[in-house]
Amino acid sequence: MSIPPRSTTLGTAPHPGGQPERAAGHGRSETLSPLRSFPPPMPAPTAFVPFRNPAFRMLWVATLISNIGGWVQSTGAAWLMTSLSPSPVMVSLVQVASMLPVFLLALPAGALADIMDRRRFLIGTQIWICAMALLLCVLTAAGALGPWGLLALTFCIGIGAAANFPAFGATTPELVVREDLVQAIVLNAMGFNLSRAIGPALGGIVLGWAGAEVAFALNAACFLYLTGALFLWKRQPQTDLAPREGLVDAMGSGVRYVLASPVMRGIIIRATFSFFAGSAVWGLLPIIVRFRLGLGPSAFGLMLGAMGVGAVAASFGLPALRNRLSRSNIVVACSCMMGISIVLLGLSPHWLPAGMAMLLYGASWLGMTSTLSAASQFAARPWVRARAIGLFQVATFGAMVLGSTLGGIGGSLIGVPQTLVIFGVASILLSVLSRRLPLEAAPPEPVPARLVEPMPEAPAPEIMPTLRTLDARLLESVRYSVPPHSRDAFLKAMAEVRGVRLRAGAIIWRLYEDVAHPERYIELWAVRSWTDHLREQSRLSEQDHALLARAAAFQQPGTAPEAERFVQLPV
Repeated sequence: MSIPPRSTTLGTAPHPGGQPERAAGHGRSETLSPLRSFPPPMPAPTAFVPFRNPAFRMLWVATLISNIGGWVQSTGAAWLMTSLSPSPVMVSLVQVASMLPVFLLALPAGALADIMDRRRFLIGTQIWICAMALLLCVLTAAGALGPWGLLALTFCIGIGAAANFPAFGATTPELVVREDLVQAIVLNAMGFNLSRAIGPALGGIVLGWAGAEVAFALNAACFLYLTGALFLWKRQPQTDLAPREGLVDAMGSGVRYVLASPVMRGIIIRATFSFFAGSAVWGLLPIIVRFRLGLGPSAFGLMLGAMGVGAVAASFGLPALRNRLSRSNIVVACSCMMGISIVLLGLSPHWLPAGMAMLLYGASWLGMTSTLSAASQFAARPWVRARAIGLFQVATFGAMVLGSTLGGIGGSLIGVPQTLVIFGVASILLSVLSRRLPLEAAPPEPVPARLVEPMPEAPAPEIMPTLRTLDARLLESVRYSVPPHSRDAFLKAMAEVRGVRLRAGAIIWRLYEDVAHPERYIELWAVRSWTDHLREQSRLSEQDHALLARAAAFQQPGTAPEAERFVQLPV
């Protein structure tokens, strides 16, 4: 699959008590890219600057080839279903079967990609996809494949895609320097859509020339090439400074991070709306081409190819568009344009306007998806990036599964043209209604120096062995004394602090006011263990530290907040 719209340096976290405890698990300090030096690059178009990164260039080419194979397989599966069971519902279920695994498995796959070596993890997923594609090829050639068998093996290939997406998404920042990241994501999307232009057309030719079994074999060969490229990738060694998070804990911390991040929530909600509204095309296009336009498999491949051409063309214009519009406005414009193209496709009685609609659809889909994907990568901290991308993909692929299913049902009940018109109008309305949800963080306000952030005392030496071995919950607190006239401003600052604590791993957070002395407050939050506490400290960004300092600055003059930590005892 593609490196979706998806460097790690190691360090130690400052111990909250001042002693040099090393960070645990994901307590390593990550940056967007390792330090690299490049020879002076030759002048190149802005769109292609990320290709100066050799590892990115190699994997981009390999994923382009694998995506071409994936589109050949998808074209073959969709067209084969029109022969095995030509109802709109069954044809739509081919897309559902390919997308449903991402909805079900993207979060655990993202957690595994964060806590395992990503290179080995990705190699394993490519081997799985190759094996399933070869099995699909053999069964098709033997004439032993029915409609439900096709759906089952398409689902199995989708399992590999579910593992690929968040892992590749979190890998892109390791492959390029920071200033190249946004355009690298656009190039990933461009590569995906270039494969969309080539793969379906090639798939249509292969279907007409040699049959679906050869299309499935070609897919296996393309993913084998990507496996070889991953073996050649010399990933920077990663060193864990303490035990890694378990899978369940990693999934939980990823969910808590996203729920506590207003920007990630806004990105996911808007992406869900856009992907849902645009998904009907994927499930209904084979029906439109075969039965409404009366064309064959080659024309079906060319229609998908037109979509890819539109997307590739749009990728060259996005850098200039980003200089003129905000991310939010780009998403609104692209979603509205996508809605218009879906309506045009539904109303087209001839291949020419249908092809123009697919060009417009591909361009708008590229602009919308690449912008939302880039926003999700910038919004997520490095330690949780694969999990956050996994949740992003759970929402978007879930929306596509629902949209494709409802599109197939609507096509059967009220007709394909009417269904597409409804989805096109929905794309426009949903994008306008959700436009105020944030896609990027607001510029930080001036904050007090980090030196005033409250710090607890260092643990007593005699309790450190217990802290390291006892798997017990840790309760943390900060006591504040705030002048009454600052109460409202302090509570507003503490709302920001709540998000900081939850994003860093707190499983519960509370703020209490002293009923006898209203100027006194106590902030309480809990983490699962001492190891999680060390991870918590390393997960705080500079802006997080600044927000904690801002809250502490409301303290009564001449006093300081008091920070404490308590370990739960087994009594």
